[in-house]
Amino acid sequence: MSTAVSLPEVCPMPPAPRFERFVAMGDSQTEGLWDGADDTGVRGWADRFAERLARDNPAIGYANLAVRGRRVAEIRDEQLDAALAMRPDLVGICAGMNDVTAPGSDFVAALDVLEELYAKLRATGATVVTTTFPDARRIVPLAARLIGPRIDLINERIRLCANRYDLHLVDLFGAPSMADLRMWSPDRLHGSPEGHHRFALAAAQALSLDDADDSWTVPPPNTEKHRAGDIFGELAWVAATVRPWLWRRLRGTSTGDGRIAKRPTLRPLD
Repeated sequence: MSTAVSLPEVCPMPPAPRFERFVAMGDSQTEGLWDGADDTGVRGWADRFAERLARDNPAIGYANLAVRGRRVAEIRDEQLDAALAMRPDLVGICAGMNDVTAPGSDFVAALDVLEELYAKLRATGATVVTTTFPDARRIVPLAARLIGPRIDLINERIRLCANRYDLHLVDLFGAPSMADLRMWSPDRLHGSPEGHHRFALAAAQALSLDDADDSWTVPPPNTEKHRAGDIFGELAWVAATVRPWLWRRLRGTSTGDGRIAKRPTLRPLD
């Protein structure tokens, strides 16, 4: 006499999320600096990620409120209300590097403001994707002693907030690919076009979108030839990046002075 065998029930995988209103917030990284040009238009990870989202929903509305040079308190004061008014179901936010590099600032207060941003965005029910910052010791060794401890502190708070508010986190700090200087613009503070491309892939993985994986973390070929550390390269970086940054600080100016968001309202992609 045969005995029937019960097979375990197979639960179907949940469908990938479909978003209707995507709002990006932050500073130059989210605006898209170094991915394109001001005279022809900058692109950046958020634009690239919106294009990925449009594959699942061509009618998705996308707004980008980010403005270069903004610190987290300015992002709260200038962007938060506008973002909430759009009732986004997805928010992408990358903010804090301008506070990390600001000398003499109240950095602990900036971390509290960053958490306030996360809390208020999540209180609406929106999905929020954010990121840690890369390891400065591998990218800008000459500045690592100055900003490395602050990067550790802000990353610690971001990870805490990711757990506390159920954020979707992109971990740039530990990604092997982020040590390759080809991921970064000449100033080593902003992503190159390839860096922005990989950040968009990372955001897709953080949201578990279809066909997303961790390939963005894999260093490209010949990475050993594109690592920081050469003294001549470091001195050239100081001349090209640190000197003009110090001059702006002494004059009390910012690269974002007089600028407005490039995409201040929700609208479908062109």
